[in-house]
Amino acid sequence: MSPRAIALLAALPLLVFAGCGSSDDKQDTTIGGSADPAHVQVIKKWADELRAGDVGAASQRFALPTVVQNGTAPLELTDRAQVEAFNKSLPCGAELTAAIESGKYTIATFKLTERPGIGRCGDGVGEQAKTAFVIEGGLITQWRRVVDIGEGGDQGPVV
Repeated sequence: MSPRAIALLAALPLLVFAGCGSSDDKQDTTIGGSADPAHVQVIKKWADELRAGDVGAASQRFALPTVVQNGTAPLELTDRAQVEAFNKSLPCGAELTAAIESGKYTIATFKLTERPGIGRCGDGVGEQAKTAFVIEGGLITQWRRVVDIGEGGDQGPVV
């Protein structure tokens, strides 16, 4: 075997290895803002799963206990059934469009969509909503709706 053939055979595993992996391993560069890419990925995966109607998978993105606040006083959820009930209660799906850091929070901006399951987003489809997340150890430890005061004082829809 020629030295050139040996070199090509030696390089082949490196080329194959470089092509391996899934698109989930890559950071999504279409999300605007300056947030920590690892936090963005947790939030994006949660939103994608919920939008697809996979409440169980979306709920696994939350730590236990976790704090949620959706236009109410903060509520501590201490078991998986409570987290699933919270996620099921959200009438809209959401597509992550931007994320910024603000202290310990990652403020995510979403475009609202319909989603499979109970409830309908209705007139909220296409509207913008914001949520403040705290991500620790790759899990959501806080989910807090952010009231986005628009023109005319409109608070917009609840996610």
